[in-house]
Amino acid sequence: MNAHEIDYHIYGEEMQYVEIELDPQEAVVAEAGSFMMMDTDIKMETIFGDGSNQDTGVLGKLFSAGKRLLTGESLFMTAFLNIGQGKKLVSFASPYPGKIVPIDLSEKGGKFICQKDAFLCAAKGVSVGIEFSKRLGRGFFGGEGFIMQKLEGDGMAFVHAGGTMAKKTLAPGETLKVDTGCIVGFSQTVDYDIEFVGGIKNTVFGGEGLFFATLRGPGTVYIQSLPFSRLASRVWAAAPRGGGKDKGEGSILGGIGDLLDGDNRF
Repeated sequence: MNAHEIDYHIYGEEMQYVEIELDPQEAVVAEAGSFMMMDTDIKMETIFGDGSNQDTGVLGKLFSAGKRLLTGESLFMTAFLNIGQGKKLVSFASPYPGKIVPIDLSEKGGKFICQKDAFLCAAKGVSVGIEFSKRLGRGFFGGEGFIMQKLEGDGMAFVHAGGTMAKKTLAPGETLKVDTGCIVGFSQTVDYDIEFVGGIKNTVFGGEGLFFATLRGPGTVYIQSLPFSRLASRVWAAAPRGGGKDKGEGSILGGIGDLLDGDNRF
């Protein structure tokens, strides 16, 4: 498997985007909705699956695309091909505040495992598939269910982490305990399991869930400080209800406080 060799540059701090430089006939594939901008002479085409098995026939393409349904993703991806004579640029944006993480699969043993909504884009030739959990507890309580995504090949891939990203390199036997939703991805050598928090007070009043993930080295782990599910739940909790009135959050004066702080919406 030989993915296209691409050059890239990541711009921004809290809301990042990645700019990819394509030589003639080079291509990159991306999730629908991540496209930001591109030069002329770049051809955009919707394809089944990830485009890594275009020579396997109709059934092979359908099988590859169908697997993506199990991760909650679309059957289709978008390929961007440089059909011009010189170098061209195409850019993809992160979906919410956080960091874009470049993953060189040739340095990860040809495989990287990530949560199902972390993938952003990759060089054409990288296979975007599914990783089944072989452990029952991990499947039921791991937050990502039985299935995570796996990126395979020898090219560049880009994943997105919410908030601030932490990169941890684990020594053989070294264990890291993580909130299940905070995992972005890890190399294939890392052993991943689920552990019960324990204790009645922790279980009932802790507010951190009943389980956390244990990641055992050797290998590299990427952790995010703000999972999208956590961000969405906070936004939903603070959303106005009952005729559009908000909660007057941050002030005991409620609506009067809004007049004083300049929030004068009508």
